[in-house]
Amino acid sequence: MNKSLLKSGFVFICALFIGLFTSCQKIKGYGIVLWNLPEYNLQDGDVVPVYIRSNITQQYVIGTRDGKAEVSLWQISEPVSKGKAKKLAATKYNTYRHQYATVAMNGLPMRAEPVNTAKQVYRLKKDEVIKVLYEINGQPPMTGGKPLEGKWFRVLTTDGTQGCCFSYNLRLFETDITGQRVGGTEVVEQKNDNSDFDSLLANRWYPDTYRNMIESGRIDPSKFNLSYYFQLDTENKKLYFSMEGVNRSWDYKGAVSSGANAYTLTEIPIIVTVRRDNYIVVRYTGPSGKPEDFNLVTISQDINELIAQEIQRREKEYEQIYMFGPAFKSDSYGTLTLSEDHGFTWNNKSLLSSSGIISQNVSNKGNAQIKYFLIKNLQNSYDGVLTFKFDGYNKEINFLYKMEANGLRLEDATGATMDNGTIRERGMSPLVLFFSKVE
Repeated sequence: MNKSLLKSGFVFICALFIGLFTSCQKIKGYGIVLWNLPEYNLQDGDVVPVYIRSNITQQYVIGTRDGKAEVSLWQISEPVSKGKAKKLAATKYNTYRHQYATVAMNGLPMRAEPVNTAKQVYRLKKDEVIKVLYEINGQPPMTGGKPLEGKWFRVLTTDGTQGCCFSYNLRLFETDITGQRVGGTEVVEQKNDNSDFDSLLANRWYPDTYRNMIESGRIDPSKFNLSYYFQLDTENKKLYFSMEGVNRSWDYKGAVSSGANAYTLTEIPIIVTVRRDNYIVVRYTGPSGKPEDFNLVTISQDINELIAQEIQRREKEYEQIYMFGPAFKSDSYGTLTLSEDHGFTWNNKSLLSSSGIISQNVSNKGNAQIKYFLIKNLQNSYDGVLTFKFDGYNKEINFLYKMEANGLRLEDATGATMDNGTIRERGMSPLVLFFSKVE
């Protein structure tokens, strides 16, 4: 066969393969917008391509009219084929497209199923705005032996919760492409003042990672930067915004509601979306022109006190190890001596170097700390994590430790899985060191 034909065929097959591969990588499926995205000129019911799903950030990367954008998972339906997505949009979601509702009764329940005895999944607040997704067949609630007038809806809240809600205490309205109300069963004039919103901003808002640490009980003092916050000084009408890579202040001139609990600040490159009373999303557009979202929360506890308590806990844990020793000896790995001020001396540690845990010619002295946490299922086998920092050596060395009746057991954590300061899995075949107490 002609070599040029073979070559052409080979090039064609490669090109075809590459084309197929890249096309598969481009779009994972198509989803339906469930909640208006006015910043991307998208309304609920629009079908958009989905490129990436991140379970870590809880976001999709979708296609918009101007490119690609990251949006929260709850704002887009589960990606399916393009044909199926269009069919769902035209049938299931079409009747109540652009239909939202305000809640007329505080504590109105959302339920798992369309029956009044079903499990509650959410309790709505009076005047809360929700998205009406579609009508669903169910059993109407009874009052005085008679069924209430209305119908069951599948609805969506601003924190992504879906459930069933009966329409009797809902006031439906329609929105336009900007998210503004254009009609409905309850006409509400837009207030010229945003005193409630201004009061909300007067709280001090911190990165949501702070609350995650507090709720998990795993506080890392080094990750609390109290200079990072978002707050309105209502007396002086100044807005302050300080985060990693951002340190700005502006004269505050008010805000305009842009729908779906979102507010665009006047002459300030920020949109604030209120998710809950203690949770907002600040979308800041910096000099680069690329918007960036910051998830912020209020914290009722005294952060300085929480940090002090965590530092005290770490000191107490280290003190227990020190009092248990303070000197430990291993025939193979030398003598480890701890001092009360967190210093340590590790003599005759050559085997530690030959095992690859530390480099050769590292100092025998350094600093020992309690810095990291253990996941619950490891706490039965270990007391905690002991961190060594040798003088003049940049790398810290972590060991899972256990104080046993006759000595101290250390397990090298070099290959362990660590996430957000917590060791979640041991390493594969880790080196275990045992030291007897030196009496």
